[in-house]
Amino acid sequence: MRTALIACGALAREVLALKAKHEWQADVLAVPSLLHNTPDRIPQAVARRIREARAVFDRVIVVYGDCGTGGRLDALLAAEGVERVAGPHCYEMYANGQFQAMMDRAPGTFFLTDYLARSFDHLVVERLGLARHPELRDDYFANYTKVVYLAQEDKPELVAKAEWAARALGLPLEVVHVGYGALESRLVEMMKA
Repeated sequence: MRTALIACGALAREVLALKAKHEWQADVLAVPSLLHNTPDRIPQAVARRIREARAVFDRVIVVYGDCGTGGRLDALLAAEGVERVAGPHCYEMYANGQFQAMMDRAPGTFFLTDYLARSFDHLVVERLGLARHPELRDDYFANYTKVVYLAQEDKPELVAKAEWAARALGLPLEVVHVGYGALESRLVEMMKA
């Protein structure tokens, strides 16, 4: 049975790593991560990928959180008869049951993943206009109290990028090595079914 894993672009690298680790017979089809800036467009983009995948694959699994769609992604998936990995967003998946406790301890937390640490300059500094207007930093991030880097890989260069991101935001950094967390365990269970 050929399986398509339709993944958020912010998770694609990790899903490819899990595919290799578990030797799944699956193809990973990414949806652009920049859609997080316009979450109302996520369901339509996922729907297009589902229709493309159904022409070639026997099974389709969506590897995406709700990511701000307000339930519209789940409504689309129910109508299409397609499952997705459980979870509201990747931070909750990676934190593996610890996310709510982290938020309860420090509600003003800005989270990074490997993807966001790698792409912070482009996704945050450039896309939010901070390169042109650094004074906006305090407007955007005034209510944040720290940065928590949920590290999938144990790589010094990624920690250095997370440190740079925290400095750019003027916030202290906490690094938590979580690996793939519940993203892996939930996807393993779905692939077994």
